[in-house]
Amino acid sequence: MRLNVNRVLHTLDAGENFHFEMDLSDLEFGGEKPVINPVVVDGQVRNKAGVLLLELQTSTTLRCRCSRCLESFDLPKTTDYSCVLAEEKQFEDSDDIVLLDHDEVDLDDLARTAFILDMDTVFLCSPQCKGLCPGCGVNLNREACRCKKQVDPRLAALAKLLPREEA
Repeated sequence: MRLNVNRVLHTLDAGENFHFEMDLSDLEFGGEKPVINPVVVDGQVRNKAGVLLLELQTSTTLRCRCSRCLESFDLPKTTDYSCVLAEEKQFEDSDDIVLLDHDEVDLDDLARTAFILDMDTVFLCSPQCKGLCPGCGVNLNREACRCKKQVDPRLAALAKLLPREEA
């Protein structure tokens, strides 16, 4: 969605709200395509003392796979982004300034980029997730490990001193 900000650009304290949806179901993260619903984008452009401020928020639900236990779960995802819109850059090093193209800004590109940059690299079904047992592969959130406890060979002589049921 391209938004023409000409009216806002030339009127102090003017503003314009926007709302649209994006389909990002084709985005792949870690071999998965977690975006299962359209991404809703809401925001506004405001002229504050001659400076155009753009604020937007994206929201959707992701279908994720826990990095520890590999269970699927749904995760609400919200991203906030803001920047200054300008007709020309005064400083080359500023990433917070987005240049206008004939008084227009490409909101799709900004929202998509903000969403992608805010994606987590690791998804957890809960912070307390115990994951999978590296020995038997059981989900430790659901049941206890079935592995026979291995005795460190360096401590095998000490294991003989323990009663039989503990060894």
